[in-house]
Amino acid sequence: MTGAFLLDRSAEVFAGLRPLLYSITYRMLGSAMDAEDVVQDAYLRWQEASDAEVRSPRAYLITIVTRLAINHLHSARVRRESYVGPWLPEPLVTEHVPDASGEVDRSESLSMAFLVLLERLSPVERAVVLLHEVFDFGYADIARIVSKSEANCRQLLGRAKKRLGGVASGSRFAAAPEHAGRMLERFNRATTTGDMDGLLALLAEDITLWSDGGGKAAAALNPIHGADHVARFIFGALRKFVPADHVVRPAELNGQPGLISYWRGKPRTALAFDVVGDRIQTIYIIANPDKLRALPDAAIERPSLTRRAP
Repeated sequence: MTGAFLLDRSAEVFAGLRPLLYSITYRMLGSAMDAEDVVQDAYLRWQEASDAEVRSPRAYLITIVTRLAINHLHSARVRRESYVGPWLPEPLVTEHVPDASGEVDRSESLSMAFLVLLERLSPVERAVVLLHEVFDFGYADIARIVSKSEANCRQLLGRAKKRLGGVASGSRFAAAPEHAGRMLERFNRATTTGDMDGLLALLAEDITLWSDGGGKAAAALNPIHGADHVARFIFGALRKFVPADHVVRPAELNGQPGLISYWRGKPRTALAFDVVGDRIQTIYIIANPDKLRALPDAAIERPSLTRRAP
């Protein structure tokens, strides 16, 4: 009976910390499915840990998921170097609500732009940046988590910031939800009706389009720059690769305005947009089917199409 009580208590404590653990892990990995696996692995280790190993459940579990994520990134780096075309994070459907961990609103650090920038960093640098800049950990705690000295962690953070160009979050890409929603309505209308002039009026002159097919779906092998080139690519892709009976629904993806294209009720493509002022600055297209598994099916009613930002 006592053992059963301890197991229940352990599960309850873990459940309370799970949103924070997932928040850290998803940002580390850029993969919803891999993040779920790491958090589940941490749960199994949590169940097996003795009281002597766990002085603070929060500190113990954050250390476990961070180290597991670092190990995962080391093994994933070789796969990403041989990845076909640009690598983009797996999209998450989110809401403009406070962070699910109950601490602070970290939705800006979910943006595609920020997660793509993190790819410039080593696994340990990425952990240090996220723990310090996004989750507000002190150097002493970070040093313990990543098994480095405090001085080394300060150096890692300084070096990482230089690689990121001083960007600490995706805040510069934020747009008011209502304005972004109107922009996407115009984008969808222009692409649906074949209105080239209408589409060009929405695109920044120096826009960049990234598409991720991973060799499993049609996509550009290199980023596309410039409004005219991007518009022609979009219309060409719609003619050649998109089924006529596909359905497009708006969704907030990674805290950004987005669209999900469905075919036969299943997600086929996800698009996330960086909207700056009255122009679309960047478009991220995720078509790799392996990266769309965390998205909801079209059969789910609209209220269920959202989830809280991790």
